[in-house]
Amino acid sequence: MTNTATYKSPLGTILLAANEIGLTGLWFEGQKYFARTLPKEHISMETSVLAEARRWLDIYFAGKEPDFTPPLQPAGSAFQQAVWQILLQIPYGQTMTYGEIARRMAEIRKVPHMSAQAVGGAVGHNEVSIIIPCHRVVGTGGSLTGYAGGMEKKVALLELERTDMSQFFVPQKGTAL
Repeated sequence: MTNTATYKSPLGTILLAANEIGLTGLWFEGQKYFARTLPKEHISMETSVLAEARRWLDIYFAGKEPDFTPPLQPAGSAFQQAVWQILLQIPYGQTMTYGEIARRMAEIRKVPHMSAQAVGGAVGHNEVSIIIPCHRVVGTGGSLTGYAGGMEKKVALLELERTDMSQFFVPQKGTAL
């Protein structure tokens, strides 16, 4: 059974979802792909997994780096799961490009090349945003692209982590990178 709870963050309301094993979803209300994997049958009820996620978020939104990760159980393909594992390794306050993740995936899979676009698709469908830090992924050359929660939230999360923002920019709509 999936249980849900809401969390009031400084950036808006967050919906949390978990099964008995771990967190299955963390979505900003109204974001792209909102609750895409949330089963129709779910109960709004606090559980130990949801309490751990709330504790993590309390620490994070207080401007501190949490020293633990709540149990995670996001649904996704083997490829997506591998990309999300790389995201979990991006240090607090730092970023990584889609290309760097693609190169790391190629090394893991022992292939000569991996598509940055395929990586982007996996990053974009991350069901446990913030904790699996897809906001730390940037485009080559410093473009801040591709955050389902919205660009203003991506910028706010990076600023909360005291990321050096001087090297980044938000591309104008309709411009090619």
